[in-house]
Amino acid sequence: MTKYYIWTYGCQMNTADSQHLASELERMGHQAAADPDEADILVVNTCVVRQSAEDKGLGRLLSLRPLKESHPDKVIGVMGCMVGVRDPLHMRQKLPFVDVFLPPSEPTPMVDFLRDRMSESDLMAYEQAQREQRDAIQDGDLILPEHEANSLISAHVPVVYGCSHACSFCIIPFRRGIERSRSVGEIVAHVRSLALQGVKEVTLLGQIVDRYGKDIPDGPDLADLLRVVHGVAEETGLERIRFLTSHPNWMDDKLLDTVAELPRVMPHIEVPVQAGNDQVLENMKRGYTNAQYRALVERIRQRIPDVAINTDIIVGFCGETEAQFMDTYNLLADLKLDKAHLARYSPRPNTVSDRRMDDDVPEDEKKRRHQMLDELQAQIVAEINGRHLGQMVEVLVEGEHKGKWRGRTPQNKLVFFESAEDWKGRLARVEIVWTGPYSMQGRLPQQQPVHDPLLVVSG
Repeated sequence: MTKYYIWTYGCQMNTADSQHLASELERMGHQAAADPDEADILVVNTCVVRQSAEDKGLGRLLSLRPLKESHPDKVIGVMGCMVGVRDPLHMRQKLPFVDVFLPPSEPTPMVDFLRDRMSESDLMAYEQAQREQRDAIQDGDLILPEHEANSLISAHVPVVYGCSHACSFCIIPFRRGIERSRSVGEIVAHVRSLALQGVKEVTLLGQIVDRYGKDIPDGPDLADLLRVVHGVAEETGLERIRFLTSHPNWMDDKLLDTVAELPRVMPHIEVPVQAGNDQVLENMKRGYTNAQYRALVERIRQRIPDVAINTDIIVGFCGETEAQFMDTYNLLADLKLDKAHLARYSPRPNTVSDRRMDDDVPEDEKKRRHQMLDELQAQIVAEINGRHLGQMVEVLVEGEHKGKWRGRTPQNKLVFFESAEDWKGRLARVEIVWTGPYSMQGRLPQQQPVHDPLLVVSG
């Protein structure tokens, strides 16, 4: 039996894409390899949102050239944003040893390539397997590959592909194309299939997930979709629903009220600010101001009890002065958000900022600003997590880590606890006995306090 191996770089959307490709390969009779050296089919799923991510993917691809030269029968594929939605002629010229180029979220080129290499009997067996699976799961295909079925607790469900907003620094619209919302029926089939395969939590994905349905005349919006998915969760035993990533311009009160009302939709919001200075925000083409973002955070907290709000911030954007950076610093200090994903600006080809603006903030200065925000956010999160000390929290257990069970609260905060019982995939109520900026320690009721040399694991 031939085996496959997939390297996945980048965002949750790429993780979902790799799972989709893996399930298609397994449907064709291929098996996951534990080690790439054992694989006959090797795929690199790439990310180009930052230069460092692009370098990792390209480096991995180039490392496969000698393997292809010595074993020409092996199949090499490259997938994701490095390929993009257009015909990658330049990629074919740059990587002539690659057999298959797969656009983001599109496994068909690899399936077609492998079908052409199948014998007639194998092809007939594959098509029969597809028919049997459709009969067995009438609501949709089995989404997870075999090695993840009944073992993966949390999974991602793309609901809208691409992006039509086009921030000046972002390459995603160029690489992934314009927004395309999946139908409610297709999403429901996906979620139901995941639940049937043992998944307990799904995260609905979109580059701007709040814009779900905006490309469909009179179509449903994200709030409507959440209600439908919540009904599926009640039917199937799916415990939790999340969604990301939001945008301040499209997070309306209907969505917030829906999150507050539906018990299986978690009080966890990811809404990037990117910068705290109005001129920088305008240069980024974000479409809101510092004051409008602050007002949104206040509105979220008013409408959703116990909400956790996470954000993204880019430091060192084109022309950002020290004073403008301090506006971002002060915004973060004032709002005390639960998590801040920090990044240093790096120009991306074909973006507005790359074509029209100068990357004029020195790299050492970007690193300094990044470190300042990182240290500030660690203090903020340590304070927020400290409020949980002595409280009972509900944890969805994902698995074991260094002899302890590891799980997440409704607010997506990382908790560890000890137990000889098998808790994977279950909800546990634990008392928090230690807190830090990156994780918390808990104990089950009637347990002795956990004594630990402060196991600290980044969330």
